[in-house]
Amino acid sequence: MSTVFNILTVLVMIAVVFVLIRGLVNMMRGGSANTSNKLMQARVALQFVAIVLVVLAMYYARYKGS
Repeated sequence: MSTVFNILTVLVMIAVVFVLIRGLVNMMRGGSANTSNKLMQARVALQFVAIVLVVLAMYYARYKGS
């Protein structure tokens, strides 16, 4: 199960980087402020999901051995 958490965490972190780069490119090209705002909201949500997955993985690893 910890492998699942690790894979999901890595996938979400890759998604965070992708959204961050898209937002930066949009800003540098002078794109829509609305699009930049939506990308920032998506990045924050993905970061939250990544943190929750890391905490769940640590919780699972700690109590799996007990």
